[in-house]
Amino acid sequence: MVGGAAASAIKAAGYAPRLIIGDGLRGDPDGVAYDRLIATCSVRYIPVPWLHQVKPGGKMLVTLSGWSYASGLALLTVTAPGAATGRFLPGYTSFMLARPHDRPLRPTLALLPGEERPSGIDPEIIDTWAGSWVAQLAAPSAERMGVGAEQILWDVSTGSQSRTTPRPDGGWTVVQRGPARLWDQVETAVRSWQAVGEPHQEGFGITVSAARQRVWIGTEGGPGWDLPI
Repeated sequence: MVGGAAASAIKAAGYAPRLIIGDGLRGDPDGVAYDRLIATCSVRYIPVPWLHQVKPGGKMLVTLSGWSYASGLALLTVTAPGAATGRFLPGYTSFMLARPHDRPLRPTLALLPGEERPSGIDPEIIDTWAGSWVAQLAAPSAERMGVGAEQILWDVSTGSQSRTTPRPDGGWTVVQRGPARLWDQVETAVRSWQAVGEPHQEGFGITVSAARQRVWIGTEGGPGWDLPI
């Protein structure tokens, strides 16, 4: 909805603002295609109706987030109906997750015993803005808790969990439990990110097609992770 001076300027330019009430994740109910789409909530992946709601060559500005609440702002160009590509922008942008994309209701977390090993990365790295983003890409079904060297990842759907603690003699221990080895996934992703210089999110891009939505570092052939469609 547009009002005040902004609405007057739009009308003077020959455009008529439209107010649509409904489920924005489903797109325009009239099937209208637009030149621009700006999302003011975050999503775990690009909703397919949005990809058909913007004309080929049109732009989409979308904040991607997840159940660990790390965020990245992507500017995409629609290349064909249902397909788009783009890059992430610098800065620190976050929005509330769209309700259908938010994490499911969960019970109280109980930390349970599991397999122990040394952690190959400093857990504090996933407390940084870009580090938490990489961790979320690697384990998109996990919720992240904890702080500093004491990180907790919990995947409600599988019951998998991992937690890290500092060792008195230096380094860190990780305890993992469940079918998904969450810390293994995060550790591998963080090392790939570190190997290319730990870029902030402007070093990341995204490619969207009917088959998959993939976030990558550097170029499309670089390290990457599929979004949880």
